[in-house]
Amino acid sequence: MTQSYTAQDLKSNVDVKWCAGCGDHAVLNALQKAMPQCGVAIENIVVVSGIGCSSRLPYYMNTYGMHTIHGRASAIASGVKSANPELSVWQITGDGDCLAIGGNHFIHAVRRNIDINIILFNNEIYGLTKGQYSPTSKKGQVTKTSPMGTIETPFNPGELTLGCRGTFFARAIDNNIALCTDVMIQAQNHKGTSVVEILQNCVIFNNGAHEYFANRNEKDDRQVILEHGKPMIFGKNREKGLVLKGMELQVVTIGESGITESDILIHDAHCSNTVIHNMLITMKAPNFPIALGVIRDVEDQTYDNALTEQLEYAHQNSNIHSIEALFSSGEIWEI
Repeated sequence: MTQSYTAQDLKSNVDVKWCAGCGDHAVLNALQKAMPQCGVAIENIVVVSGIGCSSRLPYYMNTYGMHTIHGRASAIASGVKSANPELSVWQITGDGDCLAIGGNHFIHAVRRNIDINIILFNNEIYGLTKGQYSPTSKKGQVTKTSPMGTIETPFNPGELTLGCRGTFFARAIDNNIALCTDVMIQAQNHKGTSVVEILQNCVIFNNGAHEYFANRNEKDDRQVILEHGKPMIFGKNREKGLVLKGMELQVVTIGESGITESDILIHDAHCSNTVIHNMLITMKAPNFPIALGVIRDVEDQTYDNALTEQLEYAHQNSNIHSIEALFSSGEIWEI
């Protein structure tokens, strides 16, 4: 039986060095709360990061960890999991680290469905290098590298994940630690690549990037928190909901035009079809709320299981059982 431990046990003796008010503090807190509830022993947890503000996180965890190089966290995490499938591997990455220089590694980790948990901190800016626009910066945003406004269309991390045949995608906001913790636990329980996008605030270089959705006074009307098997209802008085009209989602008000709660769309995170999941991921303000929680969670073969099965088959059926036999197999020449 796994020995029980608490969030305090996961805190290292390294001083946390993020700016005061940075959303990274909340995500670290959520991760430390989530891990004890995942049923994995501390010695079997590995936290891997690339480069960026968020990538300092492994130093603050009392687990095994690797602070690697820019954009390569997915590759390292994939190698760790393939070498030892029994480990719980967490990749900590930012929107720049993951989706720019690390984009190729990210899409192939998702495509292969390697059983790792990717926590994507999305503050829509390069924070560590002092405020350049990133692959998720809003079109037209003025930054140090786009003084007239960026002309690029940003990535939507969830849409990209689905395009790579992703089996798990969730989204949360840093100021809701309970939701962050919940989706991290579900990510660990998922077998395959799980991508958790955290909308995280950079107080120095992109303060308020997610304020429209995160504002405490307005969030109930601007967020729909999804739960599998439950209706997609939101609003301060739980009076709004999502329905499917033709091939489009629409926001309706319960009690108006004959709409009842039974008309509201039920969230099916386990549906293999990506159509509605993609609609939920790409909903845009001000006409729609932002979808939070676990949006997609489907089963498929994992890379690490397939690799293990292949290695076992080769071991049982190969005629080569030593290095000497390997060197002497096939066509050989003496020089």
